Amino acid sequence: MTKRQQGFTLVEIAIVLVIIGLLLGGILKGQEMITQAKIKNVIADFSGVSAAYHGYQDRYRAIPGDDPNAAGRWTTPTAAISGSGNGVVAGLYNSALATDESRLWWDHLRRAGFVSGSGTNQPFNAVTGLIGVQTGNGSGAPVLGADAAGTGGFSGLIICSANLPDKIAIAVDTQMDDGQRLSGTVRGQLQAAPNPVIVQDATPPGSANYAETGTNTYVLCRAF
Repeated sequence: MTKRQQGFTLVEIAIVLVIIGLLLGGILKGQEMITQAKIKNVIADFSGVSAAYHGYQDRYRAIPGDDPNAAGRWTTPTAAISGSGNGVVAGLYNSALATDESRLWWDHLRRAGFVSGSGTNQPFNAVTGLIGVQTGNGSGAPVLGADAAGTGGFSGLIICSANLPDKIAIAVDTQMDDGQRLSGTVRGQLQAAPNPVIVQDATPPGSANYAETGTNTYVLCRAF
């Protein structure tokens, strides 16, 4: 007596394929939901820091980090370090020097209760990029969109959020501004390395916009 070989019927194969399709669809939908959540978090970071800045100004009539009265105002558990009071937040958003005003910015906001945490370290965004502030190039010279004459770029106080994948960067700029890399109140810089220095970019607006390749990352900066 021979044993009959068992196999899958067409109905069984069809059911398996349907289940696989549902699983793949669920995974893709879940990834898209995660991306949308990160976009919302990045936008919330920009809005939250801006609100903290304006709240600090309203309360103390000074710019956090640049506040010349911080040392006298907060003496415990350690004394705060005052800024120069010259209206410029000196230092870069990615500064490694804790005494730079761009780092004191976070200490002042935290001591005032506008931002969570303690100390001068910059916070991170949803994709582990640095969030920080600076004035122009750190000393007031224009960046991001400045032409050869040094006009048209950000020269005032800006907040920057780094290491943003292209899809997230494009969505954030589009939802908060005009979606153009070198115009408006939100501007982007293509990264070659994590948390890069912000530079002057004389490329005409519109001629070198964001490129969604799946591998590009950008640092976005927004004017206050």
